[in-house]
Amino acid sequence: MDDPSKFFRGARYYQLFHHFPAVEVLFFPDYVKNYDADIYLSPMKSNNYVIPILAVFLYLLMCFYGQKVMTNMKPFKVRGLLLLWNLSLSLFSAWGAVHTVPHLLYRLYSETFESTICEAAYTGYGAGACGFAVFLFILSKIPELIDTAFIIVMKKDLIFLHWYHHVTVLLFSWNSYVTEAGSGLYFVAMNYTVHSIMYFYFFLSGAKMVPKWFNPSIITAIQISQMVIGIGVVVACLYYHIYGGAQYAPGECNNEYSNLLAGSLIYGSYLYLFVEFFVNKVARTKEKKT
Repeated sequence: MDDPSKFFRGARYYQLFHHFPAVEVLFFPDYVKNYDADIYLSPMKSNNYVIPILAVFLYLLMCFYGQKVMTNMKPFKVRGLLLLWNLSLSLFSAWGAVHTVPHLLYRLYSETFESTICEAAYTGYGAGACGFAVFLFILSKIPELIDTAFIIVMKKDLIFLHWYHHVTVLLFSWNSYVTEAGSGLYFVAMNYTVHSIMYFYFFLSGAKMVPKWFNPSIITAIQISQMVIGIGVVVACLYYHIYGGAQYAPGECNNEYSNLLAGSLIYGSYLYLFVEFFVNKVARTKEKKT
């Protein structure tokens, strides 16, 4: 095996194509393969969360006042833009999944579970192609807020789960990145995968191309599974952080305690809200049939 690039804090960092050279063609251009997270991570650490907090503040203003502005207005006809938006997010998420999921799966195969959630992010997943995809994932949580703008101008129902999820994902993702959470790749890989499916379904639904055999409840079921796994990862991180394990002593698992507590509360609330949404959706479907 060729010696991997040592461009991230001088540490030995292996990328997937070091183990499987044939897949290197998927990781282009060279800038992606040579991505050094510190170029952007340092400014993000020093801005004291100005960007995400400002984004959330403006977003909540849009949610509250946007609906009021639209009260006496007709819905905007933006179906074409919405189709393009959903397809773009689906393709972007699929790209992100290709760059993160195989990396995570190989680590699960070649390392212990404890290592995959406790190893320092800069040697585990933070640099190179995978690290670049993680970085774009964090930034993408800001433009994803545009989802809600479509709901407002089309005068659709803006439910609590929708805007709460957008706000908390943005803040939690940003905090996980700047604190260099060792477990961060799990959440990024899952979110990329689920969003690639979800937004493609939204695209098909808007284009009236959803196959008759497809049950949209499957999307919610996948999201619920994501929350269950997320809670499992957070609980495991808390355990290793407090009690230690075979490889890491108590307090040495590379996840900040405050981030883990926030993650447990957020993912716990997601699980409850998505299950409630799923149950209500099933109940409404049964009522329509009777």
